[in-house]
Amino acid sequence: MQVLKKKPDFRRKPWPTISTSARDFVNKLLVKDPRARLTAAQALSHPWVREGGSASEIPIDISVLSNMRQFVKYSRLKQFALRALASTINEEELADLKDQFDAIDVDKNGAISLEEMRQALAKDLPWKLKESRVLEILQAIDSNTDGLVDFNEFVAAALHVHQLEEHNSEKWQVRSQAAFEKFDIDRDGYITPEELRMHTGLRGSIDPLLEEADIDKDGKISLSEFRRLLRTASMSSRNVPGPSGQRKSQKNIDMIWSFEDRLVSKLEKWSSLFAEAADNHPTWVISFRNSSLQW
Repeated sequence: MQVLKKKPDFRRKPWPTISTSARDFVNKLLVKDPRARLTAAQALSHPWVREGGSASEIPIDISVLSNMRQFVKYSRLKQFALRALASTINEEELADLKDQFDAIDVDKNGAISLEEMRQALAKDLPWKLKESRVLEILQAIDSNTDGLVDFNEFVAAALHVHQLEEHNSEKWQVRSQAAFEKFDIDRDGYITPEELRMHTGLRGSIDPLLEEADIDKDGKISLSEFRRLLRTASMSSRNVPGPSGQRKSQKNIDMIWSFEDRLVSKLEKWSSLFAEAADNHPTWVISFRNSSLQW
């Protein structure tokens, strides 16, 4: 029960003699918030597990598929904000997402096609989507509208934002500010409607985008409001089109999302059991790394 009550103390034996990479691996598995904890696929992509070789047969991470499904539900502003945030992360820190991208990009041409997207999403068995829904997801992620998803576009949709903040709060502050400044052109500490229009390239009224993040209603977006936008899975004001092209009722959509939440909760229980075992039996984690990793 110790893992549920407090953070692990890596000053106690045997941890001081364990490598920094190994401690980082275990620490990220013991994060209490399931949204910020490493997934099984991320664990296999961790540098400590891959030490001395490359990852092989990395499974497609269900949480990545979930993030891509959620991305289409986000407002336009949050999609733009996530793309800005993704651009601040270096290649080394994106190793796990590169593994996921490569697993989905079956023909290895550097882009995910509609068919490859369909095949990947079909692996999340409770969510076998209609072709029209898969197309909708691809189009939301495909920011340059070329009909394909490149790695940068993929990262914006697949990012685990809660992990970024939980694993290194100082780095999160720097990253989120760097993303904010991509909008804040004059560096006055606020994103104005004109700056929002310039960054997004959108025509017409910017008010709907601004209103979502402008909590204090002063007509501009502060850094704290921008960070809140990144943390909050804000929903688009429009309903999601159904396969027939008709609008689904919000009630039906809420029922679907509720089912997904319950499903994720089941998976989180298994993750908690793993985390508790790792805390009580650190040598078990070491043997995990040295095993054949055939999950």
